[in-house]
Amino acid sequence: MTSPRPNPSAVIRGDALWSGIRDDLRARGLRWTPQRRTLVEVLSKTQGHVTGVQLVERCRAIDPETTPSTVYRTLDVLEDLGLIRHGHGADGREEFHVLPAAEHGHIYCHSCGGTWEIGHDQAASLLETLASEHRFTADLSHVTIAGRCAACLEAPPSA
Repeated sequence: MTSPRPNPSAVIRGDALWSGIRDDLRARGLRWTPQRRTLVEVLSKTQGHVTGVQLVERCRAIDPETTPSTVYRTLDVLEDLGLIRHGHGADGREEFHVLPAAEHGHIYCHSCGGTWEIGHDQAASLLETLASEHRFTADLSHVTIAGRCAACLEAPPSA
């Protein structure tokens, strides 16, 4: 297994970061195909969160031959390499965070649909409680807490 890349926050974004992907994929027995090149190109221009469906659509805009199976298999490898992390939105759909600087979860407002990231410091007491009371280690990147944001709580009820 190839070692994960250094923390992306310590690496300059751009060609230097993505340049070794071809060799990393070949080391895992995967070919460097036009579809994989297209996915890497799309990811290198993406910041933040994106769904697999969005990635397939963006790739197909460049290369109509792109297949979802190739995109998802390649995403699995890129996650092993530390270039992306997957999580799940409040609606359960899988989403990918490109070059996550730090592990984080999300809070989601049922009323307005707003989503915000929560870092380890913000979730520390919850994670510690789960560990001490339930002997359970949570993966923060898969934590989404749903509720209502301050603006929605303060808004007058709609008629």
